[in-house]
Amino acid sequence: MTSRPPRLAVRAVILADDRLLLVNAYGGGVSDLWCAPGGGVEVGTSLPENLIREVAEETGLTVDVGPLCLVNEFHDPPRGFHQVDLYFRCEIVAGQIDPGWLDPEGIVTERRFFTREEMSSIRFKPDSLPEAAWGDAVLYDPLELIVR
Repeated sequence: MTSRPPRLAVRAVILADDRLLLVNAYGGGVSDLWCAPGGGVEVGTSLPENLIREVAEETGLTVDVGPLCLVNEFHDPPRGFHQVDLYFRCEIVAGQIDPGWLDPEGIVTERRFFTREEMSSIRFKPDSLPEAAWGDAVLYDPLELIVR
C-alpha cells in the first residue's frame, strides 16, 4: 500500500421540490452508482468557489453554497486512496437540467433528481446521504470502503 495524503473534495446537496439531485459516480457506464455532484478541490480556491465550479461543470447549474451538512470519508486500502468529502447544502440560482449538457471532463453523463422514496431503489454513496439531505443535523460518516 502506498501512503499519500487524503484528497479533499466538495459536494452539493441540492433539493428541489423535495427531490435530491444526483449524478453518475463513474464515467463510461462502469457502475450504476450515484453520488452528489462535486469534485476535487483546487489549491488556492475557496471550498465554495470549488463547489460552484464543479456543479457548473457536471450539471450546467449555477448554485449558491450554503452550510456544511456532511463530512464523509471513503478509502480504498489496497490502493492507499483516502478521500474526505465535504457536503454543503446548495440552492439552484440559475439553469435547469438539460439532457444535452456535456461535462467537460466527460465523467458525468447522467444527472437526475430522486425522491426520498426512489433512493431506496438505487445504489448511491455515501450511505448517510439521504439523512444529510432531508435531515437538519451536520453528520460525520467515517471511512466507508470505496465501491464501484
